[in-house]
Amino acid sequence: MRVTMIGAGYVGLVSGACFADFGHHVTCVDKDPAKIDKLLNGVMPIYEPGLDQLVAQNVREGRLDFTLDAAAAIKEADAVFIAVGTPSRRGDGHADLTYVFAAAEEIADLMDGYTVVVTKSTVPVGTGDKVEEIIRTRRPDADFAVVSNPEFLREGAAISDFKRPDRIVVGTEDERAKQVMQELYRPLFLNETPLLFMGRRTSELTKYAGNAFLAMKITFINEIADLCEQVGANVQHVARGIGLDNRIGGKFLNAGPGYGGSCFPKDTLALVRTAQEARAPVELIETTVRVNDERKKAMAARVLEACGGDVKGKTIAVLGLTFKPNTDDMRDAPSLDILPALQAAGARVRAFDPEGMHEAAKHFSGVAFVDGPYACIDGADATVILTEWDQFRALDLDRMKQAMKAPVLVDLRNIYSPSEMKAMGFIYSSIGRP
Repeated sequence: MRVTMIGAGYVGLVSGACFADFGHHVTCVDKDPAKIDKLLNGVMPIYEPGLDQLVAQNVREGRLDFTLDAAAAIKEADAVFIAVGTPSRRGDGHADLTYVFAAAEEIADLMDGYTVVVTKSTVPVGTGDKVEEIIRTRRPDADFAVVSNPEFLREGAAISDFKRPDRIVVGTEDERAKQVMQELYRPLFLNETPLLFMGRRTSELTKYAGNAFLAMKITFINEIADLCEQVGANVQHVARGIGLDNRIGGKFLNAGPGYGGSCFPKDTLALVRTAQEARAPVELIETTVRVNDERKKAMAARVLEACGGDVKGKTIAVLGLTFKPNTDDMRDAPSLDILPALQAAGARVRAFDPEGMHEAAKHFSGVAFVDGPYACIDGADATVILTEWDQFRALDLDRMKQAMKAPVLVDLRNIYSPSEMKAMGFIYSSIGRP
């Protein structure tokens, strides 16, 4: 089949490359000349493990291409995916659908013959109705269907998630559109991947509900971690004890500095706004948003406490800046709250991240970026682990202790064992453990 992906960002590029790898012919369209130029030269605009090889292979085999010109790509497509950004709108937290609606207008003007228009972007309930209205108004003669097909991709594991998903959610009641979507995802039938057809509005809400539940789960275990610290319990043992209950599950039960990234913050806020307008407030999610925001802001206080209450004039080494490992995404990362708070308290901040320093440099002022974890901790008064990159999981503790001015380690991801760190002579602080 011929697929056109409007938007060559994270979702569009990963989805396009994976569809091409399934055997479809995919054209990714984007309005950013610099991005398209990079892609045409084999340079990825984002970091995602394995994406560069997947793109290169499918470009080489003629199944994947990139363009600024949407005309031919849309005209020839069996399915056109809208995979543009839906950031939080300034002022009210609603999803900004400007790019989605602009894409719908462009598709309406250019499509030829029966076309399935698929919303891949995360959008509020009812967006598909508006997209259909836009297209129908501009092209009363058009033969098309608007389908919701939300993505469930984890940054750092997106290719695996696309090719081996837990489920595929498709919102449509159009029989021809169902057949097109079944053909697009046919390679996954061998794995018996559930393909769930439902109403379009139901599909749109399913995406938000899924992300909100996971965000709530993270916030829950973080609050349990705070309780553990007060009563002398171990949150990791609690998480394992409840996670082995298959009604709960062990995923997203790792206590830490709060969730961030491109999805959870904006999607929970958008769901709250949608629910308020529908007069069906989601108070659990409202609390989740508030508690998570407060948690990220409070993490700097843990560093101050580990340093005796004062970091003025001290050098604080920070390992990890992105919101999670295996990505260069800085959106709503806890570091965006923690580092400025440390600087405001008088600390000199030195930082290293394996992939995120280029993006991080756009957000921080006065932070010294260095090459490698040991260069970061050399002479530091304290080290903070903010992101659990693999290379931080097995640091040479002897070398680390000798390199630091003071052996203070604040482990906000619970990578190391408190007993081991105590035996090594570190002043060690972690999350929810005695």
